[in-house]
Amino acid sequence: MSRLEALRLRAERMGLWARWTPLVTPEDDRRRLLAWLDAGAHAGMDWLVRTADTRVAPRTRFGWAKSALVLAAPYAYPELERPRGGVRLGRVARYAWSPDYHRALAAALDELAAFARGLGVEAKGYVDFGPLLEWSLARQAGIGWQGKNTLILVEGFGSYLHLAVLLTSLIAPAPEPAPARCGRCTACFRACPTAAIGALGVDARRCISYWTIEHRGDWPVWVYDLTGDWLFGCDDCQTSCPWNRFAHGYWDRFAPDPELAYPDLTLFFTLSGRAFARRFAHTAFARPGRAAMARNALAVIANLKAEEGIPLVKKAVQDKSPRVRKAAAEAAFRLGLVLELSALAKDPDPGVAAWARGRLEGAPLDDLGDAVG
Repeated sequence: MSRLEALRLRAERMGLWARWTPLVTPEDDRRRLLAWLDAGAHAGMDWLVRTADTRVAPRTRFGWAKSALVLAAPYAYPELERPRGGVRLGRVARYAWSPDYHRALAAALDELAAFARGLGVEAKGYVDFGPLLEWSLARQAGIGWQGKNTLILVEGFGSYLHLAVLLTSLIAPAPEPAPARCGRCTACFRACPTAAIGALGVDARRCISYWTIEHRGDWPVWVYDLTGDWLFGCDDCQTSCPWNRFAHGYWDRFAPDPELAYPDLTLFFTLSGRAFARRFAHTAFARPGRAAMARNALAVIANLKAEEGIPLVKKAVQDKSPRVRKAAAEAAFRLGLVLELSALAKDPDPGVAAWARGRLEGAPLDDLGDAVG
């Protein structure tokens, strides 16, 4: 048995889908990434610009690496029962229903790298945090094709997949890429609440997942208008995809948890930043942090006009974070909480006070949007 085959079988025995590809970036993929970045579609994710050279030419950094074992772990979790108690409003993207997938996949990659070294193969694994084009490698390896929503789609399964890459010093043959099977379907285009999907792929400047996860600052008004009941991330381009009707099952190292699928929003307002970090350290919620999750929760409460969330809006008026208080001002405006909005108009933070006063005085929405950094 070849070392290529031994490594692939080892990964598959771990429950992962595994395919080999040479470590190259096709010219079309290189141009797509650079055009996306040049258009500013990465929004505030500046690390993508800083690592672009390596992403389009990975061997400039990993000179020893000649191939990639591309791994896919399914996460088509079944519906979970909503826990009792607390204030449980809004939707969480399905991938975040389990403790952080990075940790589970990183542990598997460590096992595979150790196995590779035992075979005399140099190897190093990456899960999202490395400067690699996982989607390009997955398509080249034949895992699936890249859908119009930029996600990798697998025939007979769909797109609920986490990707990881094991770089190795082995030479792998170039396989036949999976044929694209989206055809004329534009379901994901139509389903996107913010029209973020277009010719360049997904424009992060309009993507709910970007605003609720990656953006740490305040939101312009239009984001409140369009996020709806999404608390964390967005799955609309996935749930609308016809291929996902086949999706089922998940990797056995993932553990979907109702407390993550339907978190108690109260925790985002009652825990300190340190306590929040401890409680959610092994979850996707740790990435945006407490203040951003409280901001997201306030938007959900306001958009749903949820009476059960009004006590949290009132509590947020006194929050230590100006970002949370500014979001509380917007929520108070949308819920008609004039007393709370008036109190925030006198807030010691100039940005919070200006936002609240603007809402009290009926400032044009564009003016408020422009005031947000």
